[in-house]
Amino acid sequence: MIVSRIKQFIYKLVLSPILLKHYLASKNIYLTENERKLKALKNKHKGKRCFVIGNGPSLNKMDLSLLINEYTFGVNGVFYAFDELGFMPTYYVVEDRLVAEDNRYKINDLSETIKIFPEDLKYCLKGGDSTVFINFIRYYDFLYDDDISPRFSSNIQLQTYWGGTVTYLNLQLAYYMGFQEVYLIGMDLGYKVPLGNEKNVITSEVNDENHFHPDYFGPGKRWHQPKEDRMIRSLQFAGEQFKSNGRNIFNATLEGNLHIFPRVNYDDLFRK
Repeated sequence: MIVSRIKQFIYKLVLSPILLKHYLASKNIYLTENERKLKALKNKHKGKRCFVIGNGPSLNKMDLSLLINEYTFGVNGVFYAFDELGFMPTYYVVEDRLVAEDNRYKINDLSETIKIFPEDLKYCLKGGDSTVFINFIRYYDFLYDDDISPRFSSNIQLQTYWGGTVTYLNLQLAYYMGFQEVYLIGMDLGYKVPLGNEKNVITSEVNDENHFHPDYFGPGKRWHQPKEDRMIRSLQFAGEQFKSNGRNIFNATLEGNLHIFPRVNYDDLFRK
C-alpha cells in the first residue's frame, strides 16, 4: 500500500505540468498551435457516422473501398491495407509504444491523413501540420485507487485514457468529435499467442495470424500480450458513455468474438 501511494505521488508530480497545460488550454487561457488543433476537433463531425477500422483477419473478406466517402479511423499497421483501401483514412491513430518504435519510419512518412498521437511518443513520432498530440494517460491505476477500472474522456483537450486497445482511444476521439454513430470493423478478438509465452512483450518469430496481413506483427516485430477481457470491459464502458448521450456504437465486423454491441451487416450500410 505504501509503495503504491509513493508511485501515485511521483506519477502525479511528473504529470501535473502536463495536466495544467491542458487544463489551461481547455479554458482558452493558454492555446498553443497544437491545442488550437485539438479545439477545432470539438464536435467537428456532430451528428455524422464514422468507421473505426480494427485490423483483424476479417478485413480481408470485406470491400473496404466502400469506405472511400466515409469518415474513418485507421490505426497501427493499417498502412498494409492502403492498396486495398485505395484511399487514406480520415484519421490515423497510434498509442502503443512498440508499434510506434517498430514502425516509426512508415508512420512518419504517412501523409494525407490527420495523425493523432500521445505526447509521450514525440521521441519517435514527428509532429507537423497534420499531426495532433494528445495527453494520453497510460498508467491511471497510479492516479486512482481502483486499479484498472476503465475511464473515458469526453474532452480530449484535457486527457484521454488507455483501455487495453487502441480502439478505446478512437472511441474517445469519436465522442469528442461529435459522431452520432460509430461502426466497428475488423474487431475479430480471436488472438493466437505462441504456446508457453507468458511475457507481456512478445517478439514474433513467424508471420502474423492475428491480423489481416502476415507482416503486421511479423518476424522481429514486438507486440503486447493481448488481454481480451480488459479490452471488452473498456469497450463496454465506452458503449455506456455513448448510449447515455443518445449515441450508439455498432459492430459491423464479419463474425468475430465481440458481442457487446448490436450487430449490423456491413454491406447493408451502403445500400440506399
